[in-house]
Amino acid sequence: MEDSEEEELLNLTLSIAAGRERKKKGGKREKNNTINNGSSILIPMINSHEGYEGKIFRLLQMREQMLRQEKRRKGVVEHGNGLPLVHLLLTTATAVDERNTVAALENLMELFQIVSLTGDSVQRVVAYFADGLAARLLTKKSPFYDMLMEEPTSEEEFLAFTDLYRGSPFYQFAHFTANQAILEAFEEDEKESNNKALHVIDFDVSYGFQWPSLIQSLSEKATSGNRISLRITGFGRNLKELQETEARLVSFSEGFGNGNQSNHLVFEFQGVVRGTVPLRVINFKKRRNETLAVNLVSYLNSLGTSFMKISDTLGFVHSLGPSIVVLGKQEGSSRSSLKTFLSRFTESLHYFAAMFDSLDDCLPLESSERLRIEKKFLGKEIKSMLNYDMDGGVVECPKYERMETWKARMEKHGFVGRKISSKCVIQAKLLLKMRTHYCPLQFDEEGSGGGNNGGFRVSERDNEGNVISLGWQNRFLLTVSAWQPA
Repeated sequence: MEDSEEEELLNLTLSIAAGRERKKKGGKREKNNTINNGSSILIPMINSHEGYEGKIFRLLQMREQMLRQEKRRKGVVEHGNGLPLVHLLLTTATAVDERNTVAALENLMELFQIVSLTGDSVQRVVAYFADGLAARLLTKKSPFYDMLMEEPTSEEEFLAFTDLYRGSPFYQFAHFTANQAILEAFEEDEKESNNKALHVIDFDVSYGFQWPSLIQSLSEKATSGNRISLRITGFGRNLKELQETEARLVSFSEGFGNGNQSNHLVFEFQGVVRGTVPLRVINFKKRRNETLAVNLVSYLNSLGTSFMKISDTLGFVHSLGPSIVVLGKQEGSSRSSLKTFLSRFTESLHYFAAMFDSLDDCLPLESSERLRIEKKFLGKEIKSMLNYDMDGGVVECPKYERMETWKARMEKHGFVGRKISSKCVIQAKLLLKMRTHYCPLQFDEEGSGGGNNGGFRVSERDNEGNVISLGWQNRFLLTVSAWQPA
């Protein structure tokens, strides 16, 4: 293992230990447990002479027992410290990476006896990482691989995303901040050029959850003497999803014209199935008195390590000459290139441990919505992250980069920062106040994204004033920035 990877593993275990200690002192959450090495649980050791299929079968039996657990494992974790559990997971990841099958299977079997999908946040996140490691160990040739990597149905994924959107400030922070920045760019053009139309190109419209708040703001602004047009061009995964998104947004926009009150906002939606038409073939020509905004919230993350795709996208966006480009990125903390499996594993564990932990502040442990979020959304992302290269590079690995990395990339492609107003920051703070319940909120102008008291944090991080981040404890989760062509 390289020195940089060893340092990252050490930093990870120390940060998780510190996080659990903060919760313990705060006394605002139920105490977690730590691995009890003296427990009565008997962990069957792997016999090196036993057949490989037999070992796998025993491992899957242990996993099945874990899945049937309805309550937190008793007698294996105590004193609010998940550090030994994380150590065991990291040891397992190293064994899987080195193709040490005997050690990996033995460690996975021990993990499946300790973790629980209904335990505390550490047990839960480790359970999904253990699943991902088991799948990686089996490889796609195994008949059990698809069982471990089972994809949620589109309906299940939609419900899980909806639960996360409603229950956590994560996506709402990005969407409300981006919408406010877009609205202010439109208002500037309205004053300077008398623009009455706004065209938003959304490279990942998903379910369209971002746009109702913008539709509402423009509807309230529009009058009989000041009619406004909003056109959204949204890229999506498939036609069905785009049709449902269009119906949802059109219905919402029509809701502002009830009774004798006319809706003076003209709304138009154009859906494009991603990858079916080259970008340069689509007509993005500006209409008269129209402001063009480009929304890249979450999209560049989905391009993963494909620098060519990222470069092509940014080059194309720059050629459109938009008034504003809004970028949303799930943020990493690693300085390494994440080329090795262990560096990718460590960075992913950093990120998802914080995500699972932050749900403590939003939803009860026993909440069915939380369980669905973890299983059908976050758990799926974890397993995909660990095994994307098992598909021969067909699936892109989501990439969590530091702010400095993508800031330099935007500047290289001819963009300069566009200041995010104080109104955006105040709005983000109010959102957190409404959406979180237990931990104190933290706010700073230039900081680490965390504090000694835990909880969510809103941070303004750049001297140019164009970057705002949502953090959990000592880690940034999501960063929104505003740009324009130089």
